[in-house]
Formats: sequence, C-alpha cells, structure tokens
Amino acid sequence: MDEIRHDWTQREVKEILTAPFLELIMRAQETHRKYFPEGTVQVSSLISIKTGSCPEDCKYCPQSVHNPTGLQPERLLDLNTVLEKAKEARDAGATRFCMGAAWRDPRDRDMAYLTKMIRMVKALGLETCMTLGMLTENQARELKEAGLDYYNHNLDTSPEYYGQIITTRTFADRLKTLEYVRKAGIKICSGGIVGMGESADDRASFLKTLANLDPHPESVPINILVKVKGLPLENQPDVDPLDFIRMIATARIIMPASYVRMSAGRKSLSAEAQALAFLAGANSVFYGCRLLTTPNAREDADFALLRKLGVKTTLKGPEGTPEEDGRKIYDSLHDSFSDHKCYSLEKHL
Repeated sequence: MDEIRHDWTQREVKEILTAPFLELIMRAQETHRKYFPEGTVQVSSLISIKTGSCPEDCKYCPQSVHNPTGLQPERLLDLNTVLEKAKEARDAGATRFCMGAAWRDPRDRDMAYLTKMIRMVKALGLETCMTLGMLTENQARELKEAGLDYYNHNLDTSPEYYGQIITTRTFADRLKTLEYVRKAGIKICSGGIVGMGESADDRASFLKTLANLDPHPESVPINILVKVKGLPLENQPDVDPLDFIRMIATARIIMPASYVRMSAGRKSLSAEAQALAFLAGANSVFYGCRLLTTPNAREDADFALLRKLGVKTTLKGPEGTPEEDGRKIYDSLHDSFSDHKCYSLEKHL
C-alpha cells in the first residue's frame, strides 16, 4: 500500500495533475482500490439551516449580502423542520446528514440550539456534519461534546489566489478553524472550487495544501463553480469536465485514504463524465435536488446512474438494513422518487 505523505511539493502535485490523462486515471484507480472497497460510493444529504445575508464577500456564493443574486434570506430553521428533513434523508438512504448556515461565524448564544440539533440528528443513527463558518476553540469543543462527527470548512482555492475570491477573511483564518476542529477531535471535510479563474498552478497549490495537512481531511469535496446570475463570477468559462476529473484523480492519489466527493456543480456533468470521475477515485456524492441554494442532480437520475453502473453504495434499504447493491437500492426506492420529490428543503430555499 502506498505511503500516506504530508510533504508534497507543488511541482510534484502539478506533475500528477497534468500527467497524460489515461495514465493519470489508471494510477488513481489503482490507488483507490488499495484503500477502498471496489466500486463503493458514500451518499450524503445537505440542507441549509440558515440561508442568506452572509457578511462574507465570497465571489462564488449566492448567499453573500454583497452579491445581488435575488436570494431571499431565511432565519435559522426550527428543530422540528430539521428533524423532519433528517428523517427523510435517512429513509431515502443517506448515511450522513450535513447542515449548513450562512454565517461568518456562529454566535455563542446560538451554540445551545446547534448542539441540540446535532444530538437530535445523531439519535436517528445518522453521521452529522455542520458548516457554520469560522469557529473559536471553545465552539469546536462544544460541537464535539454534542457528538458532531464532521465539520466542513473549505479552503476554496490556493493561498496565492485566495485574495482574488475573498477579502473578508484570510486563508490563515480558514486554516486556524481547521486546527481548532482537529484539536477538538472532529473529523474534517475540506475542499474547494474549480472554475473561478484559477490557474493550473493554483489548482496544484490548493491540492498540495490539503494533502500536507496532517492528518489529511477525511472528506475532500471538489466543487464546480455554479454560475448564478448576480455573482461576480457569473461569466466565467465553463469548466472542462476532463479538468474536473483531473482534480478528482489527483486528490485521490495524494490523499489516498480520504473520501473524495463530487459536490456542487455535479448537475452540469454528463452521466459519462460522472462515471469517469468514479473511475478516477470519487467515492462520495451529495444527493438531493438542491445543495444549500443551488441545483443538484435529481435523486431519480442519481439512482438510475448508480443502477446503470452497478455501483455499490453506503445507502440503507427501506427497512434500515445495510444494502450494498445499487440495483436493489434503485428498484426499492424508484417509486418514492418517481414524483421527483426534493428531499433538500426546496420549499425553504
């Protein structure tokens, strides 16, 4: 089994990222099979528990108060609504439930409410994940004591390009939150976005920064920019799907034991491109027709694709027993998805 490293140079990472495509895919698949069961994909669900009016100026985000996207802000969701959506996600087959709030950082007065939310979702048998912005060391400890399994805090891009995308917090601020989360004993979910005008050097630098964290993030989401009208980045060129797949493959090679997730922007990928991404080492997806405030692939399309590929998943069957066969899962859940019901709070977003 390949050694897990934390001393990658940017030159090494860029050489992997720009390697001949077929050789890159073959190497990534060989690495993937050493660390994960063949053809297995983890499925997670994501909801927005507090939408819009974020004071940060992230140029990619529809929820920023600085970006005139027309998004209507929503207050923090009540606990019963979150519990209902968590149950729906569990019953549909998700094993991890992720909750996102459009904050720069949570206020101390919100912590009791958030920790109660975590305990309620945990009691359903789901893994829990939150993304709340920057944390203090004490807040990270409180989340851990409530039972939080994962904390999502993306680096977004390279340290060199970061200032072109965000000015209201620094790259060092992001690393500090990851430090507090890790110190508290919470697993880390951290990735970034492609398609924001960054160079190949920026992409290599971003991946190198993640891969040199010790230990590596347990989950690494790779997002494609969703070009919402009103964003400063709305006119960026489309991402070449093969460039996105190169990011997936490189992340797999340099962070071999991490889950590599296809996240925002997956809706823009064809079935063939997604299949190639799975071959390149992607082994986690968000399901649900919305991710926070942007469209995602429809649930019925996801299950149809898993069925076609014969992909194994970490989904649970309708009776709560572990299911491994994507075909069985699709057959048993097809009727429940036939009306295209959105399990990701579409009515709230």
